[in-house]
Amino acid sequence: MKTMLSSGDRVNVTTPAGGLTSGLGALIGAMFGVAMNTTVQGDPNVLVREGEFTQPKATGEAWTQGQLLYWDNTNKRFTTTASGNTKAAVASAAQLAAATTGDVILVPTI
Repeated sequence: MKTMLSSGDRVNVTTPAGGLTSGLGALIGAMFGVAMNTTVQGDPNVLVREGEFTQPKATGEAWTQGQLLYWDNTNKRFTTTASGNTKAAVASAAQLAAATTGDVILVPTI
């Protein structure tokens, strides 16, 4: 197909202020993904927008498998709190409240 650019599971981006860290979640505008590389502002990078990843989670929250999760862009972690955060994943496994990381499956933000 002449008009297709890519499948959209990996998107080229320009690193925003604050930089990006390989393997960690990143929100650029309304687009969420996991950074492929560690880069500084202005450098090219790739956001992986599909797949299962281990990511930072808010402590004090237990997760159930399949629970909808939101990206807290201020604290750079996943949370069950929708208010002020971006819907970005579901929990691929249950997690205890004391856990600092959790396994997530990314869902499209738009």
